[in-house]
Amino acid sequence: MAGLVKESYRVALALLAAIVMHDTALCQDAAWRPEQPLTAGQVVTPAPSGSDFKAPSDQQIEMLRKDLRSRRKQLIAANMKLTDAEAEKFWPAYNAYTDELVSINHAKYALLKQYTATYDTMTDAEADNSLGKWIDVDESVAQLRRKYIAIFRNLLPAKKTALFFQLDRQIQMLIDLQLVSALPLVEP
Repeated sequence: MAGLVKESYRVALALLAAIVMHDTALCQDAAWRPEQPLTAGQVVTPAPSGSDFKAPSDQQIEMLRKDLRSRRKQLIAANMKLTDAEAEKFWPAYNAYTDELVSINHAKYALLKQYTATYDTMTDAEADNSLGKWIDVDESVAQLRRKYIAIFRNLLPAKKTALFFQLDRQIQMLIDLQLVSALPLVEP
């Protein structure tokens, strides 16, 4: 069953690769919709549990994170259509933003690691504590985005700033969906 967990990570990477390598109009076309909308059952289908579940190693997670950062950057570059002057200003700010996001995501991946180690023995107190930490991570990302809106807005027109944050959120939601759907659900 460890293969299923690895396959979920591969699906996330394949999805991002398909978006990056596909005609970039896909992300820019407001009329585009998934052919098969997700249903609640698809989103909450539990991953293997108990002895069938094996968490990825730290090395696998680190490799995944580096690959996702690279693919995210490719997708941003393909869709932003920056002028040379804009690109010269944008990419250093993007790299600073990504560095801060990676720092926040360290906490997210630590939570994922803790969860995979304790989900089947988790106490109510640990569940409460974990929920609070997840909210803290989400709030940190929101605060980071709010901080960088002003920074990017000083470098780019408003519509390009909005486009960047739309792309950033969409990519992050795809990644998060794949990560959490690969985890077994808490057993009440």
